[in-house]
Formats: sequence, structure tokens, C-alpha cells
Amino acid sequence: MPTNSSSVHSASRGRSALLTVALIGLSASAIAVTGSALAEVQARYGQDRAKCLDGSSNQDRATCLKEAGAARAAALKGQLGDAGTAKHDNAKQRCQALTGDDAKDCLSRASGAGTVTGSVQAGGVLRETVTTQIMPAEPPASAPSPAVPASATSAR
Repeated sequence: MPTNSSSVHSASRGRSALLTVALIGLSASAIAVTGSALAEVQARYGQDRAKCLDGSSNQDRATCLKEAGAARAAALKGQLGDAGTAKHDNAKQRCQALTGDDAKDCLSRASGAGTVTGSVQAGGVLRETVTTQIMPAEPPASAPSPAVPASATSAR
């Protein structure tokens, strides 16, 4: 059976052009980050990868490397938010349940004031601030007036 070579080449060229257009579109969206931001993404990926390889992350190596790669890909697409801002917003939201000095102390701890002990790996992080309050001195108690014995008043 003879084939029509011109129709095969034409269909092939059409698919090739479509594939090229699709790849250009993917490339443009995949690299939404350029310049110094790209260098920051690469540096962050290098740090994350190093933590995976030296065992200082709280994950097994394979999972850690997979997550580091996924974070890098999301950052390159501009889909990775600023974790610091989200963390601060979350802390502010939790502190809104408190009032007065407790709310102020909560925001202070959330912004890094005080001491931090423990770790997530050990089961929890304790953030502590110490507030010293000097209470006003109480006035001295007045001496009780001596009671007059009942026999003294009825002796008359």
C-alpha cells in the first residue's frame, strides 16, 4: 500500500509546531523568577538539599530531597509564599484571642522575645518571657483599738 508522504510530513510538522508552542508556554510559566530571585531560590534549594544529605532535617533522606525539589519548583513558578510573613500572621491571629497584657506578651513571644527551649523533634517548643511587676506597698495596718472589758462598763 503506497502512502502519501506529503500528508504524513504535513501532519508531522503540525504536531511539531504544536509541541513547540506548548513547550514555550510551559517554559515561560515555569520560570516566573529571574535574576537575583532566581539566585535566592537556587541558594535556598542548596541549603535544603544540604540539610537532607547531612541528616539535620526531621525527614528521611528521600522524602526530604523530594520536598526540597518540590519547593524549588514551586518557587520557580512564583507559587511559594513568604513563610516568614505567613508565620507572623498566624501568630498574630492566635494572640487575638487574648486581651490586655496577655495579648501584648503573646505578640512579644511570637516576635522572638524571651527564651526558647525544646524542639519540634523533642515534642514541643516552649517560648517564655518573664515580666517583673513591682507591687505598691500596702499601707501599714492600723493597730486594733483595745477592747473594753464588759466588766469595766457594768461595774458602775
